[in-house]
Amino acid sequence: MKGLVLKSTGSWYEVENEQGQRVSCRVRGQLRLRDIDSTSPLAVGDIVEYHLQTDGTGTINEIGERRNYIVRKSVNLSKQSHILAANIDRAWLVVTPVFPKTSTGFIDRFISAAESFHIPVSLIFNKSDLFKNDLEEVQENYISIYEPLGYECFKVSATNGDGLTELRFQLKGRSNLFSGHSGVGKSSLINALENKLNLKVGEISSQHLKGKHTTTFAEMHQLTEGGYLIDTPGIREFVNIDFNPAEISHYFIEMRDRINDCKFNNCLHENEKQCAIKDAVEKGEIHAMRYYNYLSMLRNEDIFK
Repeated sequence: MKGLVLKSTGSWYEVENEQGQRVSCRVRGQLRLRDIDSTSPLAVGDIVEYHLQTDGTGTINEIGERRNYIVRKSVNLSKQSHILAANIDRAWLVVTPVFPKTSTGFIDRFISAAESFHIPVSLIFNKSDLFKNDLEEVQENYISIYEPLGYECFKVSATNGDGLTELRFQLKGRSNLFSGHSGVGKSSLINALENKLNLKVGEISSQHLKGKHTTTFAEMHQLTEGGYLIDTPGIREFVNIDFNPAEISHYFIEMRDRINDCKFNNCLHENEKQCAIKDAVEKGEIHAMRYYNYLSMLRNEDIFK
C-alpha cells in the first residue's frame, strides 16, 4: 500500500494512505541502512510503500524518490544531518523583526538552503498588529530587502486575523513548510489558519525576548481547504550542510546573474579584484546586508552571537 508520512515520533511513523486512513508504521530494519548520513531514514512528506500487519500497524519497506527536501545542521558529535521534510511545494519562514528578533542572517541562511534544493520561499511577518510607528519602519525595511528579489512577503496577525484570508489562499493545494525561531508565533499562526488544530503555544521569555520551544518534531497537518502544512521545530539555523564555498553565491538570487562578470572564474567575491559582485554592492545594486550575510556564510561565522 502507498501512503504519505505525516508524523514521526522516533521509531513510529503516522502514515496517511490513499483512502485517507491513518496507519501507525515502523520502518523495516534494512531500510534504515540506506540513508546513513541522516539521523532518520524518513521525513514528513515522504511517499512510502508499506505492508499492513494483522494487528493493524504497518511496516514501511520502500521510500519514494524525493522531489526535494530541506535539512538542518547537526548539533551533535555524529555530524549527521537531520532531514526536516520532503517533497515541499513552498517553504514559509515566519519572521518577527523584534519580539523576538529574526536576524537577516537567519533569513538568508534559510533562503539559501531552500534555493539549493529549488524550493520556493516566502516570508510571513507575524505579529504585524504590534508594529506601529518606529517598529513598522523596521518591518518595512526588512520587506524592502526581500520583496524586490522576488520573495513574497505577507504581513499577518495571528491575534486579530489580519492577512489570514490571503495566506490561506496561498497555502491551498500545496505542501507548505512553516519554520521560524521559537517565539515568532508560528504555532499560534497555524492554529489561526486551521481552527481544527490546537497546537501548544509557548510564551516569550521577558528576560531575553526569546521564545520557548513548543514543537519538538516536524508534523504534517492536512488543511481543510486542501493541501498540507508542515510545522517544524523552532531551530537556531537552517543550513545546507553540503555547502561548498564556491556555491554559496549561486543561492543569492541577485548574485547569480552577475557571477560570470567577475574577472576570475573562481572568484569568491571577498578580496578579489575586478569582482562584479563587490562592484554591485558599491553601486547599491546588491543590498549591503545581504552581502554581509553572504560573507558570514562564506567564512562559516556564527552571526547570531
